[in-house]
Amino acid sequence: MNKLNKKLILRISLVFVIVSIFSFGMNTFFLSKYLLYQKKHALALLTEQLGIMETSQLLRDVEVIENKHGVTIVYTSIFEKNENINTTISDKLNKKGITLSKFWITEESIAKLNENNMVRKIYNQEKLKSSFLVTFLKKDTYIFVVGESISHPTDTLAIVNQFNVYVYIGELLLLILLSGLFTKQIVRPLTKIQEAAEGISKLSFTKVDIQTGDEIESLAMSMNQMSDKLKQAHQAMEEKNQNLRDFIANISHELKTPLSLIKAYTMGIKDGMDDGTYLDVIGQQTDDISGLISKLLELSKLQTEQYQITPFDFRPLFHKILQKHRISIQQQHVEISVDDSLLQDSWVLADEQKIEMVLNNFISNALKYTSNGQIQITIGNRGNDLLFTIANGVANGEPSHWDNVWEPFYVMESSRNKLLSGTGLGLSIARTILQKHNSLFGLHVQNGEIEFHFSLPVCKQVQ
Repeated sequence: MNKLNKKLILRISLVFVIVSIFSFGMNTFFLSKYLLYQKKHALALLTEQLGIMETSQLLRDVEVIENKHGVTIVYTSIFEKNENINTTISDKLNKKGITLSKFWITEESIAKLNENNMVRKIYNQEKLKSSFLVTFLKKDTYIFVVGESISHPTDTLAIVNQFNVYVYIGELLLLILLSGLFTKQIVRPLTKIQEAAEGISKLSFTKVDIQTGDEIESLAMSMNQMSDKLKQAHQAMEEKNQNLRDFIANISHELKTPLSLIKAYTMGIKDGMDDGTYLDVIGQQTDDISGLISKLLELSKLQTEQYQITPFDFRPLFHKILQKHRISIQQQHVEISVDDSLLQDSWVLADEQKIEMVLNNFISNALKYTSNGQIQITIGNRGNDLLFTIANGVANGEPSHWDNVWEPFYVMESSRNKLLSGTGLGLSIARTILQKHNSLFGLHVQNGEIEFHFSLPVCKQVQ
């Protein structure tokens, strides 16, 4: 039994003990008073009803009233002497089985009755362990005595309380047993949730299957959702950490190679081995390092600077970029087909300079990696957006090899030949720009062809 079970059983038992003590006290000190109050109240209501009845009817229906209400009714003439009145009433009560050791109607009471007031008395019969609750009322020339015997409840209550103690003890034992069973049903799913939480704290993103139909099941569902989200966040963090490690390794490689060449050629100059080209090589490597640093600074700047979002015509910008690559297209004998038949609204809302950088990167990548000398570009409208797609054949069409093309320094050419692969920062820059534009972008690889796409919101043409 765990701590929660013990705590629940202890508190439930404590509540039961408090309730039992309260019940015992109420029975001991207040039950007899309450019973007497109820008897007085019932007798008062009955005598009020009798007070408004006709005397002849009351005399005729005495026996019926006694049987109906469980009371004793006797009467005598009010004009008799006080002693005779008491004697007559006592005799009549004795005949009806009411024997009183103490009973007396005083002259003061008779005087009140003559003033048409009711008189209420209670006669304690200590030896008989009972009391006789009486109401005297005058109707015409008669004194009516309406009474009810009340047994003293003290002894009975003592026996009842003693019996209740045994009942309470039995109920307490049964309560502890049932509480143990019920709390176990409550605590068991909570234990599962606790174990799942401990597993999550140890990066074991487990789930719990709890079907209780109450708040515990809702808690378990919330725990499962949290586990899924933490697992996704953990995986994303691991990916980011891996990307960071790859970034550090790649930038180290990118810087190490030219620095090694610079050092080697510097030592060659020092040793007198320069054939007149060493300084050119050093200069070229220095330019490569400078270009790499510039692109890194540009990538960082693109992530933080404010973009100038303005309307512009996408069509002339695209043809400007395409014309810029005309010589490379001719030299590489690449055939580019452009389909803009579905383009009706070419005005978009974006940062024109940044979108120019994206188009440059997409087109230059397509020229660099096309494997069949074919590039297909499609520009059209889809809903309220302009959609741009560019597709080309690739030597390796396996989608898994393209998962990280958006990461800095990731290149498909494992030799990292600059003529074939570049620095691997172009698509990272494009991704940053498109993310800042809240653009829907991505790539799709199928049947030896890769397709990049992005969208921009269309706006009204500016006159």
